[in-house]
Amino acid sequence: MQGIKVFIPTEAKVEYINALLKVGFDTIDVGSFVSARYVPQMADTADVLRQIHWSESSSKLSVIVANVRGAIEACQYPQVTYLGYPFSISETFQLRNTNSTMEKALKTVASIREIASRKGKGFVVYLSMAFGNPYGDPWSLEIAEKWVAEIDQFQVQYISLSDTIGVARPDVIEDFFKHFTHRFPHIEFGAHFHTTPDSWREKVDAAYHNGCKRFDGAIKGYGGCPMAKDELVGNMPTENLVTYFEEVQESTGINKERLKEAILAASRVFPA
Repeated sequence: MQGIKVFIPTEAKVEYINALLKVGFDTIDVGSFVSARYVPQMADTADVLRQIHWSESSSKLSVIVANVRGAIEACQYPQVTYLGYPFSISETFQLRNTNSTMEKALKTVASIREIASRKGKGFVVYLSMAFGNPYGDPWSLEIAEKWVAEIDQFQVQYISLSDTIGVARPDVIEDFFKHFTHRFPHIEFGAHFHTTPDSWREKVDAAYHNGCKRFDGAIKGYGGCPMAKDELVGNMPTENLVTYFEEVQESTGINKERLKEAILAASRVFPA
């Protein structure tokens, strides 16, 4: 929702998330504690958290934070299981996304990790621009590994490799997951893919067969990252992920009827 300019009413967000809470997802990203000036769509995250029927669901909840202040605020809510922080291996994107250099962002990772640990919250670092960037900033597997190693010193349990602009090729995805799952076996690496309608399967396949068991999705592929550039491919469609894991006989715990209801709810919330 973050990139949609027209404000979605809080009650519509609550209705949609309540539908998602019935599906059986492991974790649902329900909002962000970030500056309302930069991401006005997420200004009501606290109100959403107070109103959703979270105690009736087995799903865990996550929120995005961009700084220490956001982490402290998010930790006030027992509903929240995970804090997520976007750490980019592109200096340009880190500055655009959180108004921070990479070195400063690394200090923020350390601070948020300490806050999350003290408050009993999990912490997920999204490694933005993991598979390349549009700015001409240096990028390689070795650069990505350097920053993962830096993050690892703070005992971060979850790192999601993020294809922020949808450029990841299957061979690169394979190399990254094969390398990182062996180099850092104590970290659970996830995949946050943006994709075109005709390339989603090859991306999921490359990650899954090389150790990835944590995948992010969005109903119908809605949304993207508004900080990256004006025209983006969509998020990974959740329903495609469900189909894929059924085909490879991987149990998901998804209630298909409830998923259909959530897809209908999404069509009412998101602009056509």
